Order: sequence, then C-alpha cells, then structure tokens
Amino acid sequence: MSEIDFTRKLMAADDVILRELDGEAVILHLGDESYYGLKESGTRMLQLLTSGDSIEAAFRSLLEEFEVGEETLRADLCQLVDSLLDSKMIRFA
Repeated sequence: MSEIDFTRKLMAADDVILRELDGEAVILHLGDESYYGLKESGTRMLQLLTSGDSIEAAFRSLLEEFEVGEETLRADLCQLVDSLLDSKMIRFA
C-alpha cells in the first residue's frame, strides 16, 4: 500500500460510470470495461472521497458516522483509495 496524502482531493475518472442501488455501488470503467463493486460502507467512503474537500475531510466525516477506530478506518480508506487509483476508477483532482 502506498502512502496516501490526505490533503489531496479525489474525483471520479472521466471515463467511469457509477451506479448505486440499495446503498451499494458498481463502478464501470468504460475504457477497459472493468468494474468494481462496493458494499454499503465502501459506497459511503467513495461518496465522501469524491464530494469532499480532501481525503482528510472524508476521513473525519467517516469517523463521526461509523463506530470504528482511527487506525482501522485510515487503513481501510487507504486500501480503498489505492485500489480505486490502481484501477483508474478515481483520480486526484
């Protein structure tokens, strides 16, 4: 896992379609036709990551919403961001 700069802002990649249904999400990359599925908590993470001012802002909001320790949340968030960046589903703004 790479070191994530929590001051950075993220956004969905230009060639990605996101669809939500019953709290879960499917992200389709139109360029290579790959897809990524997210359960409810991952969907919420993605919503906050792509709508907030920074990864740190999303992290702080998630700490208030979920009953989870800071270290666990930071690790989970970094893992999701790494995975979505690697698959080109999101990019830095």
